[in-house]
Amino acid sequence: MSTFSLIAVDLLVAFLCVVAWLGAAITAATGRGVAARILTASAVAVTLLRLAVVLALAGRGWWFVQDKVTLGLPLVGLAGAVAAGVLVTKGVAKAVVPLFAAGFSATVGLILPLLWGYPQNAGQAMISLSLVGVATVAAWRFTSSGPVRAGRLLAPAIALGVAGVGLGFLPLQQVSADSSAAPITTDVASLRGPSVPAPGGSVRRFELAAQKATVTLASGTRTEAWTYNKTSPGPEIAAVEGDLLEVTLTNVDIESGVTLHWHGYDVPNAEDGAPGVTQEAVLPGGRHVYRFLANQVGTYWYHTHQVSSEGVRKGLFGTLIVKPRAAVAEGADLVLPIHTFDGEVTLGTPERTVPSGEPVRLRVINTDNTPHRITLAGTDFRVTAADGNDLHEPGPVSGKALRLAAGARYDLSFTMPGNPVALLVDDGLSLSLNGAAVVADTSGWSELDLLSYGTPAPTPFGPGSRFDRDFTLVLDRGLAMVEGAPMFAHTVNGLGYPNIPSQVVREGDLVRFTVVNRGIETHPWHLHGHRVLVLGARGSPLWLDTFDVRPGEVWRVAFRASNPGMWMNHCHNLDHAEQGMVLHLAYEGVGSTMSHAAH
Repeated sequence: MSTFSLIAVDLLVAFLCVVAWLGAAITAATGRGVAARILTASAVAVTLLRLAVVLALAGRGWWFVQDKVTLGLPLVGLAGAVAAGVLVTKGVAKAVVPLFAAGFSATVGLILPLLWGYPQNAGQAMISLSLVGVATVAAWRFTSSGPVRAGRLLAPAIALGVAGVGLGFLPLQQVSADSSAAPITTDVASLRGPSVPAPGGSVRRFELAAQKATVTLASGTRTEAWTYNKTSPGPEIAAVEGDLLEVTLTNVDIESGVTLHWHGYDVPNAEDGAPGVTQEAVLPGGRHVYRFLANQVGTYWYHTHQVSSEGVRKGLFGTLIVKPRAAVAEGADLVLPIHTFDGEVTLGTPERTVPSGEPVRLRVINTDNTPHRITLAGTDFRVTAADGNDLHEPGPVSGKALRLAAGARYDLSFTMPGNPVALLVDDGLSLSLNGAAVVADTSGWSELDLLSYGTPAPTPFGPGSRFDRDFTLVLDRGLAMVEGAPMFAHTVNGLGYPNIPSQVVREGDLVRFTVVNRGIETHPWHLHGHRVLVLGARGSPLWLDTFDVRPGEVWRVAFRASNPGMWMNHCHNLDHAEQGMVLHLAYEGVGSTMSHAAH
């Protein structure tokens, strides 16, 4: 059983535990002794079942059971044991209040961890105990004069829920997120790109103007968008390895401002496009020039990082393709950004004619907030690169689906057969090659396990290496302060941006991240300025810049700290980032004098 399945089973059993204990209390209070005894026995059985589920879940990691082991189970276990003992030794009438105490304990153990998330602290435990005490006293007050109507007994439970929500929104402690023990000796603004290309390279200049415009989708639908140069996607930025890219960004009429972030590209820190950290946002009438070497071959993309949850969704993105210096057979090289405009998924032109026998490379880019399911019907293919990084000896793939995380990229390569081929997104939208519509049902195809794909090869470090820094990020939902306001936030270790302490490293450190998803939503995790090696890969070494952490999953990745700066480290579901799931990776001695506004 998967970790997420165990989490779901635990929630179900915890809910049944609440129902059983409160049901036993209500039936005892209304004078139905036989029903009270049956429900109490059921409650004891369900509580023991939950203990078994939690023990199984504990084997998947302390993160998944901390609140249950330290508070939830001891609270309901103790209260339940007292209630059952009183019922057996002193009868139904004397057991009413203890049964309500057990019911309220089960309720607190279910609801409040969902409100607070991970980790649960001593203050939250004290509030939980106080709520159980207050509700139990209220139940005693309502039942002290003898049997009462069941409806009146709902009042303590309602009061418990209201009080819990109210207490959860009390002012929460704020921490200094970006403090470092080392003094600031380098401002990120000084970490600029070079002014000349590598030997043999050229200077490639591009101009991008951010402005509102009406765009026409491949389906013929016209929609209002935020664009670069009145198109979305914006102009393709293409270079050859060793070139110097110089991109001038101007803002015509995007009131909230814009930047350019080079997603997956390890640019110098000042070129990263993180507003309030590496640059100020470009407001209407403003301009900013980015310069960096094209020294990473592969498939990448660019997008605004100013109010990015809105800006990217409305169309402020484009593609960045860097090809190797050595001449290679081109064939058909198609760049295919997937994007959803007003509920319509787009993939560029719906048809393309490719001669039989010609090599084909499909560069598929997910620019949305959520993953897409990709299938290729009509031919075998190879996944030659992930996130711009070549895979080692990728084998032929047929009848398998690919899961493409938000922000991630796959390069698919094959030789065009004599029959039509179709790339399908979410088993619906398709790109047809050879001008013929392909009818294919790929909905039953299983997902390719990229961790086992390809063949192993040496890496500069691995799971057995000695790591200089070791960080754990537990992703969850809970009440937290985000930008100075209380919110039911997407949290990291129980906190929301900007109150999440930065992860401080030194240049040269070997750094390991453990990323744990304790919640029920997928979080595509993205560290700026660095590619990470997935430590759990069993096939080709897997270097990524964005990886999906699904509910219940634990990912361990590592990287060498070789790009000084202050870097964003965040969920690339940009709505989740806006709601708190952002922190910084900061090199010792490097800091920013800016406001950290509007990532």
